[in-house]
Amino acid sequence: MSAWLYAALLGVIEGVTEFLPVSSTGHLLIAERLLGIHVSDLFNTVIQSGAVLAVLAVFAGRVKELLTRWKEPAQMDYLLKLGAAFVITAVGGLAMKKAGLKLPKTLAPVAWATLVGGVAFVGLEAWLRNRPGRDYVTWSVALAVAGGQLIAAAYPGASRSGTTILLALAFGLSRTAATEFSFLLGIPTLLAAGAKETLDAVQEKTPHEPIGQILFAGVVAAVTAFLVVKWLLGYVRSNNFTWFGWYRIVAGVVLLGLAAVG
Repeated sequence: MSAWLYAALLGVIEGVTEFLPVSSTGHLLIAERLLGIHVSDLFNTVIQSGAVLAVLAVFAGRVKELLTRWKEPAQMDYLLKLGAAFVITAVGGLAMKKAGLKLPKTLAPVAWATLVGGVAFVGLEAWLRNRPGRDYVTWSVALAVAGGQLIAAAYPGASRSGTTILLALAFGLSRTAATEFSFLLGIPTLLAAGAKETLDAVQEKTPHEPIGQILFAGVVAAVTAFLVVKWLLGYVRSNNFTWFGWYRIVAGVVLLGLAAVG
């Protein structure tokens, strides 16, 4: 298989899994192991940024509404909560990095995070059955979601979207509102993280794939993510996340099996 096909395949995997609550990190690790390849941090950063830009396109109308009508009380309230969650995530992330937090590069921790998240989704959805969620984002939800982003940053495989949606649901938010808040918060969070990681890679001159292949994979990730996010927003209007939980349980077990055989 050529390097361009590898790039396309990983771009598709990133686009499908970045905003579904299933852990893009876990799926990319599985793909890399099965294909017998290892990609650079810059490659992963660019394809993630491509997926984020696709989400920005999906929510273009909502983002425009927030920015042009920001003086309205409801829009101001929402923006303040998004901003607070972003600042908490940024400050917390920098603090963890300064404290010397090293993210695991082995399969086992990612596998356990994927598996535990799946069990949590299945259990939470069983508890929430027939309990209507609210559409209003409270400060407790905003703070919980910010905490979820930090958990995902510390435990690859937890899934940023999965952890934030899970906590938003646990604090009483409806599935549709939880998905929207998680995705909108992901835009500045992931773009800022991507910009920082790209700058670090350039300054440190770390080895990476040809730029053309990286950008190609980013475009593939963007197109795929756009389609997947559009589908998910329709799905959550009348469905829950139980099947995603079961899927994560299976994926976690597969990852543990891969880790066991080295």
